[in-house]
Formats: sequence, structure tokens, C-alpha cells
Amino acid sequence: MMFMNARMYSVSAATRTAWTEVFEWVNRNSGLAPMMWLNHDPPLLISDMWRRNDLGCAMMCGLPTSLRHPAPTILATVVPSPARYAGQPVYMTDLAVRADAPFQRLEDTFGGVAGTTVPDSQSGYFAFRYRLIDAMRAPTPVYRKMVGHLLNARGVISALVRGEIDIGPLDGYVHDLLRATEPEFAGQVRILETTAPTPMPPVVATAPLSTTQTQALRDAFQAAGSVGELAHARRTLLIDRFCLPDVTFYDPLRERAQRVAQSPLPWPIGSSADTAEGQQHHP
Repeated sequence: MMFMNARMYSVSAATRTAWTEVFEWVNRNSGLAPMMWLNHDPPLLISDMWRRNDLGCAMMCGLPTSLRHPAPTILATVVPSPARYAGQPVYMTDLAVRADAPFQRLEDTFGGVAGTTVPDSQSGYFAFRYRLIDAMRAPTPVYRKMVGHLLNARGVISALVRGEIDIGPLDGYVHDLLRATEPEFAGQVRILETTAPTPMPPVVATAPLSTTQTQALRDAFQAAGSVGELAHARRTLLIDRFCLPDVTFYDPLRERAQRVAQSPLPWPIGSSADTAEGQQHHP
């Protein structure tokens, strides 16, 4: 038995429904035996799910994709429709502050409290750290405290609204999905700065697939990017199309993470995210 999971980008009720429709359509039209839905919701760590060897169709962060052994089988990735993605299979991290915060530049938040999601996340941790490498002109912390383990972009937004942190990273695609489907919730924060684009997280299989099975799933995802019956789901999910990147597409993320691991921490040792580099090699 193989399992499906779309937790990573099922960020609202509307997106969960749409991803369910897309994945089930792909499963049916691939000709493979029906897959079961795997329930693995917060507070369960998504990284624990990625260690499983029975996933037939699941979203995986690009950094764990590049680190996982054995490597997952990449089935597809999203090319988002908003203009800022420029028709490419990329995403970015939005460094967000509360909507009414006085900050105008990233440097204005220095000396305050930063937040992150989980320590093996590209969008929720490493992109922020990578941006701070050049901002740190001396090996001294630029934030007085870090609040870590906020789990996901929703957790970061909630922490910003409660005033627990001054700045935090949001997966840009998640942020766009929230702005499209839950505008009141997303509107409580604003983007202070956006990081450079990096490879969009893929849909993968970790279960052993034959060449025929792999190609059938890949063909089904390609078709799902244009078939009429999924048009509403694609609009909800801001999908322009699906494409098929090579696994080496994600190698630069591993290299960036290694550079982050060699850089000084931008917050004091003892903050709740200060052991992240020691965990980054967990697939």
C-alpha cells in the first residue's frame, strides 16, 4: 500500500480540498492501484513523514529532497501562476512583520525578536539565515532572541500578530495561497523583504516504483496541469502548470545550507532554534 499526503501546501480549507482533488485525479488517471490518504497533521512534524518509505505521492521541501538517502523519486513540481514567479518552478521566502509595525527595512528589525518555523525548512529557516549572512558584518548576533519551532507560515503569522516576534519567514507560495483563500488572516502581516528565488518543492514518491509506474504518475501530473475538470482546483492553488525537474535541481539548496552552517548565529546561543544546523541533515 502506498500513501498520499498534500499537507505542505494544504494551508487552508479551500487549498486542502483542491489538493485532494488534484492528487486523487492523478492517482486515478495514472492507472496505479488506489493510494490511501496519510493523516499527518500538526503538531506532528512533517519531517517525520518524509522519512517514510511508502509515500506514493507527497510534497517534500526542496532541502530535505536534496539530502534524503535514498533520494526520492520526483514526480512533478508546481509552476505558480502569480507574476512574481515569472513562469518558473521557483518560490521565495517573504520576510514578514506585523501590518502595523514601524519597520521599513530588514535592518530596522535588528535588535528585536525573530522567529522561524522548523530547523530543517528551506523557506522557514535557511532562506532567512542565508539572507542574514551578508547582513552580519561582525560575528555578533543581530537579534536579541529567536523564537523557533513555529511549525509553519500560519504559526509565524500568529506569532507576529500576538507580538511574540518582530519578524519571521513565510514560504512565499504558502503566503500567496493564504492571501488568496484567507485574506483577512494573511492581511494581518506585510512583507518587509523577499529573498531570491529558489527551486520549488517537488511532489515525490519514496516508495519503490517501477519505471512504468513512475512514468504513469509523471504523465498524470503533466495532464493535471491543463485538464479542464481541474481548472477550478488549479485556480484555487494558483497553479499555472506542472513540470518535471531533475533531482539535481535541488543541489544548490544543500550547498546554501552548508554555507549557513558555517556562518555565525544571528541570535544568541540558547535561543530555541540555535541547534538547527545540527539537525539539517535529517531527511
